[in-house]
Formats: sequence, structure tokens, C-alpha cells
Amino acid sequence: MSMKILPALLALAVTLPGSAFAQMDHSAHGTSGASSSPSTAAFEAADKKMMQDMSIPYTGDADVDFRAHMIPHHQGAIDIAKVALEHAKDPETKKLAEKIIADQEREIAEMKDWLAKHKK
Repeated sequence: MSMKILPALLALAVTLPGSAFAQMDHSAHGTSGASSSPSTAAFEAADKKMMQDMSIPYTGDADVDFRAHMIPHHQGAIDIAKVALEHAKDPETKKLAEKIIADQEREIAEMKDWLAKHKK
């Protein structure tokens, strides 16, 4: 990415409402010459799915909206951690990925439980 374009993109990202930014096409996010790598392709697919899943309408209830948007965000972390488990070589990276999966799965369950108890 050209260094001249980066400040303009950052300014645009700051000025866009969250939902508009989430609906943008992020398929080029993070791509580089390494995009032919199987791990890069898997990371990009997980990122794209997370961004699509986070593009849900807001309800006006901050408690509900927070959880509803965090669930796909956490699922994206799980999906990315699974890519790391499959492709990473460093044992510390794999250990961190396993911890992230366990933590995020627990938090998703807690958020879903809260949402079920607070349905309107």
C-alpha cells in the first residue's frame, strides 16, 4: 500500500460509522506477496467471515448490541487461532492459540446465555 494512501484510509476509517466500516469489503485486508501461502489464505478467509458476521444491525440497546457484535468478533478470534494451530511452528504460538480458543468459547457461551435471558 502506498504510504500516501494510508493516511487517507485511516482518516476515512475514523470518520465512518462503525456499521459502514464493517460493511466495507476487507478482502484485500492484510494481503501481500505472501497471499499464496495456505496460512495467509486461511487467515484472510477467517477475517472476511468475521467482518461479514459482524455486519448486523444495531438495536439501540447497548447491552444487546455489545454482545451481539462481540460474538462474531470472538468467533473470528477462534477461527484465526485454529489457523495458527494448523500452520504455526512455534510451540508458544500454538499454546496461545489454544488458550484463545478456550477463553473465547467460554465468553461466547456467557454472552449467548445473557442474550437468551434478556430477550425482549
